[in-house]
Amino acid sequence: MSKITAAITAVGGYVPEFVLSNGILEKMVDTTDEWITSRTGIKERRILKGEGKGTSDLGAPAVLELCKKAGIDPLEIDMLICATTTPDFVFPATANIITDKVGAKNAFGYDISAACSGFLFALVTGSKFIESGQYKKVVVVGADKMSSITDYTDRTTCVLFGDGAGAVLLEPNTEGYGIKDSILRSDGSGRVYLHQKSGGSVSPPSYKTIDAKEHFVYQDGQPVFKSAVVNMADVSAEIMERNNLQGSDIAWLVPHQANKRIIDATARRMEISDEKVMLNIQRYGNTTSGTIPLCLWEWEKTLNKGDNLILAAFGGGFTWGSVWLKWAY
Repeated sequence: MSKITAAITAVGGYVPEFVLSNGILEKMVDTTDEWITSRTGIKERRILKGEGKGTSDLGAPAVLELCKKAGIDPLEIDMLICATTTPDFVFPATANIITDKVGAKNAFGYDISAACSGFLFALVTGSKFIESGQYKKVVVVGADKMSSITDYTDRTTCVLFGDGAGAVLLEPNTEGYGIKDSILRSDGSGRVYLHQKSGGSVSPPSYKTIDAKEHFVYQDGQPVFKSAVVNMADVSAEIMERNNLQGSDIAWLVPHQANKRIIDATARRMEISDEKVMLNIQRYGNTTSGTIPLCLWEWEKTLNKGDNLILAAFGGGFTWGSVWLKWAY
């Protein structure tokens, strides 16, 4: 019997309509388009507007589009994993809310929280349920409403983040396509440099924490940047080396969209040209768990069956990882 691998067979995505441009941010905080662009590569980002709208309202449209493309009924979904840093609620899981909103009544699911590496962690987790033979259709969602934890008076962080979601369908494959290898890493000591200080069990919400703005993203930029450059590049090179892959073998690098300089450093380490790098940070900013699946969504029509893709990410906590997959369609 041929080995079962988990192959991506459909992709869906969703970004909100409202565009928060650098020009608008110039009027909100002490910054300029030139400063933002030169340091991050971001020109604009999308923001989810509307009372009572949460991350599930980003993820659900992405899943529905995926189902339409795949020609399946949501009732056929066995499992749904949602990678998110901004869940609708502490509980229930946003995955459960998405399954309810799309009508996936036969699916069970849960959330994975690994900051910007969340989609990769969820993708690998979902693949194991396929490889075991237990499930046939697993949906992995990467979605974040980062505007909900962004302080728009802090010019160092408010320029970075946007809202968006992407989703992929994993199905069994016995032809050698799909997820071939993965490396996932974490180092909890990095939490001091990138975190949300309050809102958890260590520091529950209070008037004091709200007044101190401790429910927003906190980032110490330089240590995060240095760690991201090293670790994202290292893990991408490592997965290529242990699978005897050269830069010429890779059709696309699909990097987490946090900072163009980090992406450029990773591509150089892998000896991959700019033409082989998926880049949409200029349009969407950092959507955290949503960046990698949104890239796949935007580039889907340019992908060919058998293409080698390296997915790479680095996130708060710290978390990082890489995935090698062969495109299945």
